[in-house]
Amino acid sequence: MKRRETLKTLLVGTVAGGAVAGGMVGCKTEPEKIEEANVETDIVEGLYGRTPKEKARDQALMNETFFTEHELATVAILCDIILPKDELSGSATEAEVPIFIEFIAKDMPNHQLPLRGGIMWLDHETNRRFNKSFKSCNEAEQLAVVEEIAWPDQAEELPHMTQGIKFFDLMRNLTLTGFYTTKMGIETLGYKGNIPNLWDGVPEEVMAEHDVALDEEWLAKCINHDTRETVAQWDEEGNLIA
Repeated sequence: MKRRETLKTLLVGTVAGGAVAGGMVGCKTEPEKIEEANVETDIVEGLYGRTPKEKARDQALMNETFFTEHELATVAILCDIILPKDELSGSATEAEVPIFIEFIAKDMPNHQLPLRGGIMWLDHETNRRFNKSFKSCNEAEQLAVVEEIAWPDQAEELPHMTQGIKFFDLMRNLTLTGFYTTKMGIETLGYKGNIPNLWDGVPEEVMAEHDVALDEEWLAKCINHDTRETVAQWDEEGNLIA
């Protein structure tokens, strides 16, 4: 099973973040697609079911900035390591997941310290190993660090990497949530929403088992899929006309 299919299976199976935490890590980034996200402040206008107060709050958050350019670029690289572009869909950055994470950091301030602290930890680790920030590392160097923090069950074996493991776990959960709540992500799940189906009534074998049958007149009027969108008509005495 491919990495993206594994992540999708975990997401569909449960909404709990803990279950998603065991997702696998991608092996390819796309540096050409990693650039500063452009947060559009007018996207709130299209939100459905928002009260004026909620819209005003969302707009205020959109107008604020939390991540620096360096931090946002680092977030974008991590997002695409977790969910790179493949034959099923575009990458996490193409789905504007970094914008989502930026908004969540402002909407839920309890994420700010773990996110900013995690980025600082990541840069410190790559500076220690390669004498440069994570953003400036090449793909192989980035993945060398990620592979050590991508597995929560390695915390006991690598106690010095605990902060990095917790940070990557948070990034993975936010990336999956952001991606699979976009149009692009939903399409990869094959979710079609509520659609009308066809029902022929109780199966004939079940009817026969109970020695009952549908009235032929009603059967002819009601169970006809060609006219199923036709509104029924009744006479003044409550009898079905058509």
